[in-house]
Amino acid sequence: MKHLLYLLVLLFLVTSCKSTSSATSNSKKTSQFNEQIIDDATDKIGTPYKYAGITNAGYDCSGLVFTTFQKNHISLPRSSYEMSKKGTIIKKNDCRKGDLIFFKTNGKNKINHVGIITEVDDDEIKFVHSSTQRGVIISSTKEDYYRKSFAQINRIVE
Repeated sequence: MKHLLYLLVLLFLVTSCKSTSSATSNSKKTSQFNEQIIDDATDKIGTPYKYAGITNAGYDCSGLVFTTFQKNHISLPRSSYEMSKKGTIIKKNDCRKGDLIFFKTNGKNKINHVGIITEVDDDEIKFVHSSTQRGVIISSTKEDYYRKSFAQINRIVE
């Protein structure tokens, strides 16, 4: 009887370790993937803004996100509004690097701007995006303009 109990405990421990290892492995893969997304997008910093742009000659906000995810084999719609319908909407305080952040800018009542979160630090979220005035840059939700126009955050990669 002792041997049977010992085998059951051993089997439980081996099975538990495998599932924990798998969960850790998946979390690590997601984190590495998100870092790759951020690297690919931030490589474009300094590229000018171009309406409907999807090349190094210029990007609009959704063009930057669209091409970055496409390069990493994830298909997203071309517009920020349509992108906002993809993935899972999450709470601001649950966001992480690689999530998409959406805005309703210039007094619009519909989402019209998107960026990729690059850093989360308590009450500040930094994101890479293409600004009409400055091209591809990193901005912060602490900036008045983005704090006031924040709409939602979506997780594309679980």
